[in-house]
Amino acid sequence: MSDSPSRTSESPSRTPDLVSLTPRACDPPLDPHGVERLRAATLTLLEEVGVHIPSARAREILSDHGAEVGDGDVVRLPADLVTQAMATAPRAFVLGAREERLDLVLDGTRSYVCTEGVGVHVVDPRTRELRSSTTDDVARLARVCDALPPLAFFWPPVSAQDHGLTAPLYECHAGLTSTLKHVRGGTTVRPALAPYIVEMARTLRDGDEAVRARSPICANICTISPLGHDDQGLECALTYAEAGIPVSFMAMTTMGTTAPATVAGALVQGDAEVVSGMVLLQLAVPGAPVFHSVLVSLMDPSTGGYLSEIATPADWIATQLAHAWGVPSLTGGGVSSDEAGVGWTAGRRAGAGGVLSALCGSELCGYIGLAGGSMVQIPEQLVLDCEALLDAREAMLPFAFDEADLALDVVRAVGPRGYFLKERHTREHLRDFRLPPWLAHGRTYGEGAARLEEASRSAAAALDDLATAASQGLHPEAARRAAFDEYLRLEREHRPEPLAPDVRAELDRIVAAADRHAQRLV
Repeated sequence: MSDSPSRTSESPSRTPDLVSLTPRACDPPLDPHGVERLRAATLTLLEEVGVHIPSARAREILSDHGAEVGDGDVVRLPADLVTQAMATAPRAFVLGAREERLDLVLDGTRSYVCTEGVGVHVVDPRTRELRSSTTDDVARLARVCDALPPLAFFWPPVSAQDHGLTAPLYECHAGLTSTLKHVRGGTTVRPALAPYIVEMARTLRDGDEAVRARSPICANICTISPLGHDDQGLECALTYAEAGIPVSFMAMTTMGTTAPATVAGALVQGDAEVVSGMVLLQLAVPGAPVFHSVLVSLMDPSTGGYLSEIATPADWIATQLAHAWGVPSLTGGGVSSDEAGVGWTAGRRAGAGGVLSALCGSELCGYIGLAGGSMVQIPEQLVLDCEALLDAREAMLPFAFDEADLALDVVRAVGPRGYFLKERHTREHLRDFRLPPWLAHGRTYGEGAARLEEASRSAAAALDDLATAASQGLHPEAARRAAFDEYLRLEREHRPEPLAPDVRAELDRIVAAADRHAQRLV
């Protein structure tokens, strides 16, 4: 038996060691040597292991340029072929909006935020019930996003599940008709339907050259980890690239299941998947606008579930990799949460993601608006996430001031132990600061608060006390109530400039024709 005293509840606990924060400022996670090591590892994978290319057309393009096609449709890409092809990809291009003032210039000098797509459920803003999403939801969210300044372009947050094979076309149509901003409208569809997406872009721009200059639509094609592509996705990507529609390849590597259980391994594998897709497009259409996206997630070791929120610099490093290849990045700081609702975890994610979005230098980042591992859209979350992004942006802006800002004359006039409330300077400047609406004490809450109260009445024993505190801006739930009110106000009041009737009629005709074509594909 040990002579050491037994542990009791009265025994003192050891004070943990201190954990300090390293002040990195804007220094990226990897130095140039580290980025080059990852890029070299990607070239090794592409040359020695290869990527599964199920499209015969894609294999032929790659083979004609010196790639080795092996058993099982695995294609190995020589390092020289990869670097030469990627050298033709443009470093900068424009994602066009309906109005030129809303165009996105992807040249590395600024970062834009987009919604996240495409979830499958919504919390109904009328009934507060969880249900499958529809085309009407896509259009409704496009109108609301049109009114939210942090959102630079619209990726349909939810899917048009009231349509079958043509659901992506209806999502694209809903975006183009309900917002003036750029729309992520191209995705993997049956290859026979991809030309209808191209036709919609041409309708908005009146011809091929105008699409190439300022395409109103961009496309996203997901890879299949590990080291694979989708047959139809590659065919669609080639169709979009030939029309001048910018294409991003997106790898979503999950550590422990579809990728190695290390951040570096998951990043390199995802990079190989994305780069192989971009190489294909550059060989087929040299100079085609492409951008890079690798999203690293984790298998929950306890449950086997999916975790997109992991405390690593993977998103920032993915941006560094994109820029090392000489193309824009769609990565950066994610704001959407794995939490099923709006709560502490979602708020923590929004705050951290907002700061990372401001720091990492990705051209397109900060995907917002979904919960539950990108599956559920909650109305008020759009507003809350936008506030987190605005806070991060303003906190990271350069700080400039002049002699008047120092206010030495005001401090001199007030003197020691005086007060500033009566000063004209206070009246002139106190409202210079942007404050979210839920910080207003004595706020009168409207329709949104009433619905949230009704929805939570059975679960909240002290609801009356909570409502009283929230109405005074004293309870965390006040933020959610105010955000829901703001969402409903935007949905009710905001109507962006409509398309010209003949353009709208042509878009309607295109999706109707696609529907008829899809019926022959079933």
